Amino acid sequence: MIKVGIVGGTGYTGVELLRILAQHPKVKLKEITSRQEAGMAVDELFPSLRKQVTLKFSDPSKANLSKCDLVFFATPNGVAMQQARSLFDAGVLIIDLSADFRIKNIAEWEKWYGMPHACPELVAEAVYGLPELNRKHIKNARLIANPGCYPTAVQLGFLPLIEEGVVDTNQLIADTKSGVSGAGRKAEINTLFSEAADNFKSYAVPGHRHLPEIKQGLSIAAKKEVGLTFVPHLTPMIRGIHATLYAKLTKKVDLQTLYANRYASEPFVDVLPAGKHPETRSVRGSNYCRIAVHRPQDGKIAVILSVTDNLVKGAAGQAVQNMNIMFGFRETLGIEHIPLLP
Repeated sequence: MIKVGIVGGTGYTGVELLRILAQHPKVKLKEITSRQEAGMAVDELFPSLRKQVTLKFSDPSKANLSKCDLVFFATPNGVAMQQARSLFDAGVLIIDLSADFRIKNIAEWEKWYGMPHACPELVAEAVYGLPELNRKHIKNARLIANPGCYPTAVQLGFLPLIEEGVVDTNQLIADTKSGVSGAGRKAEINTLFSEAADNFKSYAVPGHRHLPEIKQGLSIAAKKEVGLTFVPHLTPMIRGIHATLYAKLTKKVDLQTLYANRYASEPFVDVLPAGKHPETRSVRGSNYCRIAVHRPQDGKIAVILSVTDNLVKGAAGQAVQNMNIMFGFRETLGIEHIPLLP
């Protein structure tokens, strides 16, 4: 059994981590921190965890995180970078679900996140935790930068095309949609029921914080800078990411075979049969990414459809997948949940 701590256990990502880790046969939950809820029983805040999690939230300043084997940061951007150094020096493995260690260019990170980076020396050490791309590096990592929700769906959708060199990488387009839980568990007008329900809108068209993360990953795969137009939308559902991706083909390729072969050995990427269209509800509550490929009217544009649950494969589930790889557990252990329907 490994001893695990969670910093920031009161958000949607935090409770999703708790749901998964409470059922993981190799994990013992030791610490769950929250300044605001310190002293409160976890199952008082989250009744869904009654008889599953018996701990109380602890004050971060008093939590004995250095005694854990692994600590997850399910915190807002800017928190993990303040605390990671001491844990790192104590030999504790870290998986950060925020954006603090995802972008290698420090100046670029500071531009998009609007604050100085408190721990730039660890950014180079951090391994980007997309298992389908970095599995061999994740295995020996001490610090994992867990990918964002949009970046996971978009990169998994584009990667086979870019790796094969069959598309114009200067003109990639990602038209993406997310459920309201992607905005976090906080009170904001735009995510109130009366604002988000029965409504559909785009946002952050001039530039979203996930854009540099996606471009970084795709540029590494392409071995050159890529051009990407990324437009996110808010949809009136709780969970789910749907990415519709467009790329101009430059060579003849059997798209179905390309994707089926690329992801044949990946336990959590499901390439659908030709002509199918994935639905967000087909992955709800699961760690799956389902992908379908199309070439409308046999033209020059490849259309890739990629869906995930933003809280699982887009956050907590992928973090546990990374944990399994780091500790040599079966990669699917504890995250084999069948999607919820209806």
